Amino acid sequence: MYQAFIHGFLLAFGLVLPLGIQNVFIFNQGAIQPRLWRAYPAVLTAAACDALLILLAVTGVSLLVLQFTWLETILFGVGFFFLCYMGLTLWKSVSPEMDSHRSAERFPAKRQILFTVSVSLLNPHAILDTVGVIGTSSLTYQGSEKWVFTLASILVSFIWFISLAAAGRLVGSFDSSGKWMIRLNRASALLIWGMALWLGGRLITA
Repeated sequence: MYQAFIHGFLLAFGLVLPLGIQNVFIFNQGAIQPRLWRAYPAVLTAAACDALLILLAVTGVSLLVLQFTWLETILFGVGFFFLCYMGLTLWKSVSPEMDSHRSAERFPAKRQILFTVSVSLLNPHAILDTVGVIGTSSLTYQGSEKWVFTLASILVSFIWFISLAAAGRLVGSFDSSGKWMIRLNRASALLIWGMALWLGGRLITA
């Protein structure tokens, strides 16, 4: 039981740690909001989406769904257009004249949730990593050990995203001029557009 928990925890941590669209967006929200709790919609949505992907991977549902080529094409198509829009929004979201309160208004709870869902569920890399790594690794466990492995993997997401937003809030508190946030938002936009181009390439070659 203990081995299953440690295995799931370390495996999930290794997957969530690398820099990606989801991590950049959560860090961005922690930094741009005037209070940490204002970033909780993004944090909780990201953790919930990861939990959903992990559950689908462990139960084998996601592997079955990915066998439908037309569904993969729809996923990539919707992801391409939405990520293009999200990148444009982030690029224009902060100007030097905005104070922290006005900046926060550009990312209300509904927009945070919508953006977080898109970068979490419309990211083929995240889906394939979850299915290929966590889903496959869970096959070594049965019964209660499998659920301990699953819950440990899900726990990592909640801890990681809360910590990431807190780190962003700490960095954002030192950025009184707003210039650092402009750079962060534009770096986030470039990363998101890069993923959009990758999705577009997959659509063309499909």
